[in-house]
Amino acid sequence: MHVIVIGAGVVGMSTAYYLTERGCSVTVVDRADNVADGASHANGGQLSYSFTDALARPSFIAQLPRLLRGADPGSRIRWSPRLAAWGMRFLSHCTSRRAADNTLALLSMALRSAELMRELRATLDFDFAYRPAGKLVLLADDSELAAASRNTALKRSKGCDVELLDPGAAMALEPALAGLSRPIAGAVYSRNDEVADARLFCEGVRRHLESTGLARFRLGARADGIRVERGRATGVTGTVDERGDAVVVCLGAWSPGLLRTAGVASHIYPVRGYSITLPPGTGAPSVSITSLRDRIVFSRLNGAMRIAGFADFTGFDTGGDAERVRTLAEVARGVLPTAADFAACDARAWGGFRPMTPDGRPRVGASRVPGLFLNTGHGMLGWTLACASASDAADAVMKVH
Repeated sequence: MHVIVIGAGVVGMSTAYYLTERGCSVTVVDRADNVADGASHANGGQLSYSFTDALARPSFIAQLPRLLRGADPGSRIRWSPRLAAWGMRFLSHCTSRRAADNTLALLSMALRSAELMRELRATLDFDFAYRPAGKLVLLADDSELAAASRNTALKRSKGCDVELLDPGAAMALEPALAGLSRPIAGAVYSRNDEVADARLFCEGVRRHLESTGLARFRLGARADGIRVERGRATGVTGTVDERGDAVVVCLGAWSPGLLRTAGVASHIYPVRGYSITLPPGTGAPSVSITSLRDRIVFSRLNGAMRIAGFADFTGFDTGGDAERVRTLAEVARGVLPTAADFAACDARAWGGFRPMTPDGRPRVGASRVPGLFLNTGHGMLGWTLACASASDAADAVMKVH
């Protein structure tokens, strides 16, 4: 069976891998000239298997006035009819019950992804800066501590190895936290979370797939439409004209436009995030760090310090990237001043669009159009969930063919 995979980010490349493992021949199509050119290029690098907390939750409602006023450095909002429609669906999930359901659904997928990543590491012979770092989520005040206590109990009931630490225990675990510019109320520690470079992973998977002869790549080729013949998806059109037995859309934030050509709605909104990669500072942490209040992460990755974060709901606008990266660096320096060499002249900046669904869950599996499959909408957890969602998407293709 010949399957066309649209998108060469970490989700698309993982999907291509699992399809070839099931005996399919695969063509990967992407408008970029290289794999991992979009959201996978320089993300936070954290494989956050234990941190799957739904963004849509009751506490978000309380944050909304501050967000709308533009008073939160970690997020910008520009209203549009598309965002308003998406936002209404998002707000419908800001209940305690739905937040718990969505968090546990993502946790289940993440834990499966961790197992699959272990299998991949034993199978694929290339380096992608993998490191079993562990993760600390910093809690700024008593309200964050109370919410984390509930979530930790919920996750532990499902077999997830997470624990709530007081400030002293967190600093004993990661001495770099002594350099924090403000006190914390506590931290959530997940010892099994990891870091790895998604771009290096994609490049390594490409080399592996090309060496097997089961996959070919049409890079620098744009897919503008899904070809549907007699009610069935049979390929893609655009600057590339490719036919196959099935099509899997893994285009992240750009999936809605392509899927609309086949009459499929995905309810995905692009949420822009940023990163800066710097030399480590004198107080660089070894454990991955997430500051919930600041919407940023610190990852010791491939000999450098990767600082990533923010969530801008401004459509596909990239005009403010330079300013947002400067703000990201300022906020990070304000949290952990010695984590990185913030004055380095060789800093590498990046911005990418995360494909966010209202409930935070990716859209994986068969669409209502025979032959057309989805693996998209992973939000900020694309790297974390990639292996499990790709395996599920490949299973869905094989199930109906």
